[in-house]
Amino acid sequence: MSVFRPAIDRIDGYVPGEQPQDTGWVKLNTNENPYPPSPKVVQAIQAACTDRLNLYPDPLGLSFRKSAAELFNLDHEWILPANGSDENLTIITRSFADAGDLVAYPYPSYILYETLADIQGAQHERLLLNADWSWNFERVRPIVERAKVIFVPNPNSPSGNRWSNDDILKLVPPRGVLVLDEAYGDFADQPHRAEILQTELGKRIIITRTFSKSYSLAGIRFGFSIAHPDLIQGMRKVKDSYNCDRLSLAAATAAIQDQAWMQFNTERIRVTRRRMTAELRKFGFNCVDSQSNFVWTTHPAKTHKGVYEALKARKILVRYMKFPGAIGGIDGLMDGLRITVGTDPECDQLLQTLAEVLPSCD
Repeated sequence: MSVFRPAIDRIDGYVPGEQPQDTGWVKLNTNENPYPPSPKVVQAIQAACTDRLNLYPDPLGLSFRKSAAELFNLDHEWILPANGSDENLTIITRSFADAGDLVAYPYPSYILYETLADIQGAQHERLLLNADWSWNFERVRPIVERAKVIFVPNPNSPSGNRWSNDDILKLVPPRGVLVLDEAYGDFADQPHRAEILQTELGKRIIITRTFSKSYSLAGIRFGFSIAHPDLIQGMRKVKDSYNCDRLSLAAATAAIQDQAWMQFNTERIRVTRRRMTAELRKFGFNCVDSQSNFVWTTHPAKTHKGVYEALKARKILVRYMKFPGAIGGIDGLMDGLRITVGTDPECDQLLQTLAEVLPSCD
């Protein structure tokens, strides 16, 4: 007899991307930023290491909230820091979805949303995307109208496409909240500053951001939510008492204050993304025009898992992903490769290796 809750026994749990422990890999599978964080971040962490680590950190992260609020032209009461963007998603699920309530999300996208609903004992349904990653609003409307929480990654993962604000506003549930998971928002050709929160429906929209991608800080685990203060106040009741430690608060504050460094790196990634996409298409791959730091690609004549395994044998990791039941899949399954945009030398090594292994991946 299991001692776990039935909801826990039923689920497998989210499985992160591979993290090899030995050296020598070209790691293009988990969307990390290939460039280092701002030197000001290192200085801030070093200073924090000598600053009263025997005491608890600021439970509300006021210094960071003020810096983030200034960037988004908001009051700091609109900001809630968290231990990584994933904690933001957990806080939101626990805050708004009771056991039995409905959580919905586009599919294919970030499968963690489903896991969070399962842990909470909530129901979940998929908002099936068209084969070209667009919306069929007539198809998804009945689900939207019943949902308490709708998660929408924008740009989406694994596709990398970005939906317009007009499309997003059609997904705000009448009895719940819409969560815009903008983990990759800074990589878009035209990044924005949460203007959608100023719309008529903005009081029921929550934006989540992470420092793992554009700020090159996947190792410190820091993210934040942006929402109307009424929503932030309620979510604050759910977070851990001291959910962000002194080092991560110091690092994140320094990083968000150095916008020039972040923007320099994201522009480098955009340039490499365009080149990598063009080269993959020369190999016969179909690539979505990405607005993120990765490219979703499929090949009409090659097995995607075979390509993944051939690259892995050469110590190049990309992410092989499969989505049962997705529209446009073959025999009920959509699969493909999500490839992180690395440095130019890393992308050159990927492309050179593809030229060598692709003929044998039929």
